Amino acid sequence: MRPFTYTCVTTVEDALKAYDQSAGVRFIGGGTNLIDLMKMGVERPAHLVDISRLPLSAIEEHEGGLRIGALVTNTDAANHELIRTRYPVLSQALLAGATQQLRNKATTGGNLLQRTRCYYFYDPSYRECNKRVPGSGCAAKQGYNRIHAILGASEECIAVHPSDMCVALAALDAVIRVEGPRGARSIPISEFHRLPGNTPQVETNLRAGELITAIDLPAMPYAKRSTYLKVRDRNSYAFALVSVAAVIDSDEDEIVRQAHIALGGVAHKPWRAVKAERMLTGKKADETTVRAAAEAELQSAKPYHDNAFKVELARRSIVRAVLTASSAA
Repeated sequence: MRPFTYTCVTTVEDALKAYDQSAGVRFIGGGTNLIDLMKMGVERPAHLVDISRLPLSAIEEHEGGLRIGALVTNTDAANHELIRTRYPVLSQALLAGATQQLRNKATTGGNLLQRTRCYYFYDPSYRECNKRVPGSGCAAKQGYNRIHAILGASEECIAVHPSDMCVALAALDAVIRVEGPRGARSIPISEFHRLPGNTPQVETNLRAGELITAIDLPAMPYAKRSTYLKVRDRNSYAFALVSVAAVIDSDEDEIVRQAHIALGGVAHKPWRAVKAERMLTGKKADETTVRAAAEAELQSAKPYHDNAFKVELARRSIVRAVLTASSAA
């Protein structure tokens, strides 16, 4: 690991000042992803600003919804009564991620900033990686790409976003609160992460020096009818091959008024299934209708030689998740 300097701060203002005063600086909270990347030589910050003591660990009522502080641990968020009862899809997603020990340390703000998942990105011995060395190529395209993207990829990168939490946040229309040198602003979750395009090394729309302070969940009474489905190679400590967060708002005749569906494990960012949502709106969510909606969503899928199975897996997962959410009490 490369040597680095370290500063611990206790206010947001001091955190922003410390970032501005150092070159090659990174904020660190739980560090469950960043420290691993530093050990492997993928991340090489010259200075760490420890934000773990900032007053950002509360979960509070906010404009009819909830505000989750950026330093709330995944464990505390998953087990919070208001999240479990109002937004069960988020609780389920958090509990599906990592291990209990990691959830005890990982923070919601850090979860948003997990680097994308790719064997070749995580191993610096492979020189072809446009994330680590822009313009060097993408080893995954011709390599072993079983876990890689089938939607929204580019010629530059086919990595996938690893977070379970972020898939649920995408389905819930969450808003990310940040503070930085230009002041505070709000970023809809749909605009927070980026598809790879020609700049796969830029994974979010955060500006230099901006610090995540909170996640806002909107008032969404029908989010009680929601579920998170994660399909993986093993049931413990494994990333999703495909995951689905589904929130369904139906009337008394079971006609869908609104559908919120997001996919994980299939793209460089949480993938909002807009086509499927539109096809379900105004219809009864029976198996035939949901299957047709899933088929429409996956029409643009572009699998590679090792991950073609993900297309059918995603199709079936959408059907199962939407039907489960539709029948939830």
